[in-house]
Amino acid sequence: MADEADTTDKTEDPTQKKLDDALLKGDVAKSQEVNNWFIIAGATLVLMTFAGSMSEGLTTTLRGLIANSYKINIDGPALPALFQKLGVEMLAAIAMPFLVLTLAALIGNMVQHKLVWTTQGLTPKLSKISPMAGFKRLFSKQSLANFAKGIVKLVLLGTVLVVLMWPEQDRMEGLIRTDPMALLPFTQTLALKMMGAVVALLFVVAAADYFFQYRTWFNKQKMSLHEIKEEFKQTEGDPTAKGRLRNIRLQRSRKRMMAAVPKASVIITNPTHYAVALHYERGMEAPICVAKGMDAIALKIREIGGQHSIPIVENPPLARALYATVEIDEPVPAEHYKAVAEVISYVMKLRGAIRK
Repeated sequence: MADEADTTDKTEDPTQKKLDDALLKGDVAKSQEVNNWFIIAGATLVLMTFAGSMSEGLTTTLRGLIANSYKINIDGPALPALFQKLGVEMLAAIAMPFLVLTLAALIGNMVQHKLVWTTQGLTPKLSKISPMAGFKRLFSKQSLANFAKGIVKLVLLGTVLVVLMWPEQDRMEGLIRTDPMALLPFTQTLALKMMGAVVALLFVVAAADYFFQYRTWFNKQKMSLHEIKEEFKQTEGDPTAKGRLRNIRLQRSRKRMMAAVPKASVIITNPTHYAVALHYERGMEAPICVAKGMDAIALKIREIGGQHSIPIVENPPLARALYATVEIDEPVPAEHYKAVAEVISYVMKLRGAIRK
């Protein structure tokens, strides 16, 4: 765990980005007690499952070695070959238990966090060799918690083992006179009983320690309001700058829209709250909206239309409907064809009458 920082102003829960960055750096909530529990549980499983087969394999090998010891040739390359054979047979006997313990160690890490591949922990840091930093770590909350945890484990495990061993003291005194072949089953049974008790006890210790480590890690990841604002600026952009850019784009869009108003064939209004300018030429499938707006923008569209002698038709229902359904540079929706066609026909008749 890294050194504890001053968190007096860090009152906000960490963002998902902060948690993801911590994971990439290898800074995760981790309890060594959880790892220890999985390894001890794996060892108990090995003792229960593989102890018999493993001992039988090794017994057969060593019994044959002792029984035929007078026949063994140790001259020249024979001795290295003998050691190689013994090594292979011993590895074969312990391969499965070793695999179980390895998997237990991996699972102990995987249940706490996702697998992390990072070189951040290998990066040299002055705090790792600083005497002052080391002194602070020695008396940190984490160190005191580890010391208290060690005392509690020692007391609890000692108490449990005494409770288990005390009823067996008479039998253990008689082991001196017991046949060695009967000694192994008794020892295995007693060992399984003790390891089962240890596994049950350490499960509680591991769960409590993981909760403590997670809360300590989570509190270390907490952020101040300033950090959250800075992170938001980095990921989403500065709100002030984004607002300024949005206003610039809106202004440019309005300028382009107003520049297109003189090309309109008709302006449909409500009469002052809404204004929609449509462009139509013979042969077009449907009129195109070249401008639309409300209130001040609507008045500006009417003003430009008046300056260029564009017909202005007051039709409040149609103006509101077009404003809500049609976008700039898009054709009029099919459901408004009839109403718009009547307006376009009226405008064309009006222009024809004016020309006459």
